[in-house]
Amino acid sequence: MAKTAARKVLVVDDERTIREVLRRYLEREGFQVSEAQDGAEALAAASQDPPDLVVLDLMLPKVDGLEVARQLRSERRVPIVMLTAKGELEDRIEGLELGADDYIVKPFSPREVMLRVNAVLRRAAEGTIAAGEVVEASGLRLDPGTRQVSLAANPVDLTAKEFDLLYFLMQHPQQVFSREQLLDHVWGYEFYGDPSTVTVHIRRLREKIEEDPSEPKRLRTVWGVGYKYDG
Repeated sequence: MAKTAARKVLVVDDERTIREVLRRYLEREGFQVSEAQDGAEALAAASQDPPDLVVLDLMLPKVDGLEVARQLRSERRVPIVMLTAKGELEDRIEGLELGADDYIVKPFSPREVMLRVNAVLRRAAEGTIAAGEVVEASGLRLDPGTRQVSLAANPVDLTAKEFDLLYFLMQHPQQVFSREQLLDHVWGYEFYGDPSTVTVHIRRLREKIEEDPSEPKRLRTVWGVGYKYDG
């Protein structure tokens, strides 16, 4: 039986110590690891040998992490786990809006990184959404086969995770889910996800599918509980 090829992870950080620690732990888990110390080097490495996942620091020389993520995502769907400092909340939110699959706040434990990497890769392999039936409600139409979205016949541009979240909620109209439940169902991890991830994605979705995002008619908040699709 042919041996399964090792999954490739690109670690991008300007701190050599962090790269070396992550390389050691990732290789121990059976990953093939490459490194980059700045944004330009990361883009070149990803182009030359496309990785299965990128661990990406936000604060990078030459080309910052947000721009690296933007360019990577414009070329193909590669899972991204972002590394951020505690004071980089706005950058972290912007990273999530770009479609980053997860983020980890420094300082972190290498074991936490391993758990996040494995969870993101597992979800990517399984496919967050199986190709199922088209769903339509209140003027919205989502096709999981083509991953196309339209509102009143006009196309809507969603990130991969925005699509997954909206599709899940539309599959369960009127059912209320807590942020933790949505993390589990859509992101695929129970204990390490930050609930603010869900909040950011709900806000972004409202900006794209609600006539008045401040008075949402589709994606409703049930105060003290969570969110529901009111279709």
